[in-house]
Amino acid sequence: MSYRTALSRIMSGVIEPGAERVRTHGAFPRASVAALGHSGLLALTVSAELGGRGLGPAEAAEVVAEVSRACPATGAVLRSHYVAVAVIEAHGIHWVRRRIAAGHHLSTLALAEAVGSGERGVPPGPPSTATRTGDVVALCARKRDVVAAGEADSYVWSSRPADGSDGLSLWLVPADAPGLFVPARPDGEGPRGCVSSTVRADPVLVPAGAMLGPSGGGIDAVLGAVLPWLAALPAPGMAVARPAGVNMPARSPTCALEERAASA
Repeated sequence: MSYRTALSRIMSGVIEPGAERVRTHGAFPRASVAALGHSGLLALTVSAELGGRGLGPAEAAEVVAEVSRACPATGAVLRSHYVAVAVIEAHGIHWVRRRIAAGHHLSTLALAEAVGSGERGVPPGPPSTATRTGDVVALCARKRDVVAAGEADSYVWSSRPADGSDGLSLWLVPADAPGLFVPARPDGEGPRGCVSSTVRADPVLVPAGAMLGPSGGGIDAVLGAVLPWLAALPAPGMAVARPAGVNMPARSPTCALEERAASA
């Protein structure tokens, strides 16, 4: 079955019927995400050698745009997942990629830091750090506007290198990693229902092997994968109809990352 046929069936059978509940109640679109997984659309950009569809940004942009038309929250979740997968495909562990290919793994980005003077009511936190002890790394950070917070199976996470050098390192943080805290109520920006929140690590413990790419090589991953994919995929929820009384932010959850990168 082609990805377009699969998408058409999911749109009419799951995403469109559930979109109003997501918008009205702010409910995470679990049924839609599950359907995207079962149909192979979560694995749209995973290598065909590992069981994915092996497609690229153009096809991913088409899927995100169509999904966002009916349900901006599902579109936001899918967009963040595809960008995270681009990093995982370049540097990730095979078993994670196979889980994504099988439709059993949702990933997301945790890159924007909640630092400074407590913007949008989030208490200020220190820049993300990593401290290695043996084969365990302790990540300390407050990441804001994390889409699918508490719902994703993993987070593509950024920090300073564990060896104290300059640069940026990326990590794949499992959702069940010890010390990971997600607030009960979403506090971030994005379409209603994408459960964008601040995620805290005070600290969160991961194996040293969870690093994506070389130590300090995160800037290359951001410039080579994250930003190009964010630019290629449409940002959902920019101007959509919503029920009266629902205040939906005009910016996408990843706008800050894009703005900071553009000004760097």
